[in-house]
Amino acid sequence: MADTERTKNFIEEIVEEDLRTGRVKAIQTRFPPEPNGYLHIGHTKAMCIDFGIAEKYGGKCNLRFDDTNPEKEDEHFVNAIMEDIKWMGFDFGDRVYYGSDYFDKIYEYAVQLIKKGLAYVDDLSAEEIREYRGTLTEPGKESPWRNRSIEENLDLFERMKNGEFESGEKVLRAKIDMASPNINLRDPVIYRIKKDPHHRTGNKWCIYPMYDFAHPLQDAIEGVTHSLCSIEFTNNRPLYEWVLEKLEIPNPPRQYEFARLNITHTVLSKRRLRELVEGGYVSGWDDPRMPTIRGMRRRGYTPEAIRNFIDLIGISRTNSVVDWSLLEHCVRDHLNKVADRRMAVLRPVKVVIENYPDDQVEEFEVENNPEDPSKGMRKVPFSREIYIEEDDFMIDPPKKYFRLKPGGEVRLKNAYFIKCTGYETDENGKVTLIRATYDPETRGGEAPDGRKVKGTIHWVSARHAVDAEVRLYDMLFNVENPEDVPEGGDFKDNLNPDSLIVLKNCKLEPSLKDARPEERFQFLRLGYFCVDNVDSKPGSLVFNRTVGLKDTWAKIASRE
Repeated sequence: MADTERTKNFIEEIVEEDLRTGRVKAIQTRFPPEPNGYLHIGHTKAMCIDFGIAEKYGGKCNLRFDDTNPEKEDEHFVNAIMEDIKWMGFDFGDRVYYGSDYFDKIYEYAVQLIKKGLAYVDDLSAEEIREYRGTLTEPGKESPWRNRSIEENLDLFERMKNGEFESGEKVLRAKIDMASPNINLRDPVIYRIKKDPHHRTGNKWCIYPMYDFAHPLQDAIEGVTHSLCSIEFTNNRPLYEWVLEKLEIPNPPRQYEFARLNITHTVLSKRRLRELVEGGYVSGWDDPRMPTIRGMRRRGYTPEAIRNFIDLIGISRTNSVVDWSLLEHCVRDHLNKVADRRMAVLRPVKVVIENYPDDQVEEFEVENNPEDPSKGMRKVPFSREIYIEEDDFMIDPPKKYFRLKPGGEVRLKNAYFIKCTGYETDENGKVTLIRATYDPETRGGEAPDGRKVKGTIHWVSARHAVDAEVRLYDMLFNVENPEDVPEGGDFKDNLNPDSLIVLKNCKLEPSLKDARPEERFQFLRLGYFCVDNVDSKPGSLVFNRTVGLKDTWAKIASRE
């Protein structure tokens, strides 16, 4: 959406005011994912804001990996995240940084706090620290080790660094206020012992800064002007500012919070997503039903559609839940413009056109994309035997059924009128073959005598058809809020049993024979489909349904 079509969001207003008043000369943001998993649709909002704001105001956005927790972080996720960001269309150039780049500097800052009497080494266990912290209505109580001398704290902290103590034996805490109404300011832990090898620093360190301590310092070191994060960090902002103030950081960055993205019919918690993967409920992190960027990419979503979706929902300070169908609407809208049209029959039944010459093959010129004439035309072969969809023929149809029926006539898209003269069934009454005749005078789809045919159906020449597997994907959960379960229930109880239907031996027009992974098409009358980027191979094509043609969101919007 163009800027002229909407009012500025509150972040844009802040940035423009800061530039106008001279608080900052240039804009610097950062996108700080933790490399312990794959990015999902929720992360795209932060990505679009962080990179988008920098781009709009001629600034820069760093990619900074928040790798201060070695236990779950891995180089594989680093590479996956960089790939996903690039696929989304954002450019971080050579501005790739790691929290671990600053471990030495952050350690020095911690020593400075100790020397100022603003940090101390605590021997309380994690459980005891929680007990001492108090509640929202009751103040906390001070640790027995809160008043250690500066010299003792410096000595103990250095010994922590040197590996003399075991994980959990000691922590470094900021000395702020155990009676603060903000629990985050009740002497938060800023360093802990973790004797796990780090994916970049190996065994050099056995103490690691907590995110709330590292985050403002990393921002300051990189010259970040606007530290943009989701709303759950609002209560952490006083600690962010405390760290920068007490360490007397010049030109400190400022933190601003925006509402996170919540979306229906899915879960975004890494723990929940991991449960789905490890439990075999999906095929992996890139399963096309997953809300991960990898999953959406594999399904056929486009980065342009995702960015349009984020733009459409806007940026605010208030949390809300967005309907997944709005995202589908954005995907459908973009693919309608860019996807070439093709004919595919997913549940084929053969039609024999008995008065068509057995050895004859014709070609029809068909437009590739009516939305984009520059895409030109393609030739589609036609022969005596064709495939049509099972659903496009009924023996005993209801009223207002305009597709093929005994004695009925339909238009074959861009080809001829055909009339059903008979059919064959198996022992269960399933139609196995349809017999028909064609009217050679109706080539191109119009009758010289002026008779009208209401039904138009797609088809594929049997002689030229390409076989493929087609996977029909739908929403992973059949309720808006998967976590809404009765007592003793499980979110997985809400999984949609029809979220994946696999169809074998589908028949595609021959132009799809050399379709490449991630190529997207509209299958006429059926929806938008994408060549699977994992399982599809030359000679063994696999297509994923991206989204149907029906726009659910348009209906929802019309009711509001």
